[in-house]
Amino acid sequence: MNANNGELILYRTEDGRTDIHLRASDGSAWLTQAEMADLFDSTKQNISLHIRHIFAEGEVDEEAVVKYYLTTASDGKRYKTKAYRLELILAVGFRVRSPRGSQFRHWAATGLAEYLVKGYLVNDERLKDAERVDYFNDLLERIRDIRSSEKRFYQALRELFRTSSSDYDGTTQTAKNFFATIQNKLVYAVTGRTAAQLIVERADPEVAHMGLTNWSGSRIRKADAVVSKNYLQDQELSQLNRLVTMFLDFAEDRAMRRIETRMADWIVQTDRFLDFNDREVLTGPGRISREQMEAIVSERYAVFEDQRRVSETLMDEEQAIDDLEQLRVEAKRVTSTSSKETR
Repeated sequence: MNANNGELILYRTEDGRTDIHLRASDGSAWLTQAEMADLFDSTKQNISLHIRHIFAEGEVDEEAVVKYYLTTASDGKRYKTKAYRLELILAVGFRVRSPRGSQFRHWAATGLAEYLVKGYLVNDERLKDAERVDYFNDLLERIRDIRSSEKRFYQALRELFRTSSSDYDGTTQTAKNFFATIQNKLVYAVTGRTAAQLIVERADPEVAHMGLTNWSGSRIRKADAVVSKNYLQDQELSQLNRLVTMFLDFAEDRAMRRIETRMADWIVQTDRFLDFNDREVLTGPGRISREQMEAIVSERYAVFEDQRRVSETLMDEEQAIDDLEQLRVEAKRVTSTSSKETR
């Protein structure tokens, strides 16, 4: 994922006039009040009124369906935004009593349910449509991105080498160094740097998101900051995804043909593969070890975390001021309404 608040799921209303991006997180989908107003073709004030009544009547538990996201405004500042879980969205949809409410409920029970269970949603008819090439290409790119993640990549290599390497032992330090060597060669082929060197050069606590372009979850964790793929720009990421996919296909083909290959031979085969694809081949371990990189990143992450804590404290204070202002406006509106009713 990019600097985001969860995976985005596109929902297009049946009249085609509105596109809504729901956030997929914690096994559900989330929308803000403004997004619900667009979805149900209503006003934010009306949505807010329905939500207050739903909570007051105990239809849903407020603590279970409310979540805050950090969003980046046009001025570059990050603000807390309140979002509501699918159960609340559906409850509001029942109350607004509009065609869009019933349409969304039907979609949520079919397509959205499939996405939340499987983690992806495939539109078979769109894939068969030759005119929808971009959709298919986007799906392929996402599959490549998943396949090249460190966890999936190592898992695939372990299975392949267990089959085709006569001296493979996944429990040894030699095997761990072996995986790191292949990863370094692939990263170097795309960026001209080893994984450790790339991280040290790009991890910067003074820039937005510490220089990361991608991370898991809603917050950057220390574990995210030591993954080289998380620092790649879009073009580099696309190249790495394609290269990893080709390499795994190459290795899988050798394994399926039962070509016995010792671990040392796989290093040679990796160099041959990269050379054939006109990629620069890394020789040697690189100038920075993983241990050195982790020590450097640990110090930089500590600085980043301190700055983030200060920033979040300021945002909390600004949110409190905004909440008080909203309460003041609401109190004024209620007082005005009561005065009119007593006349």
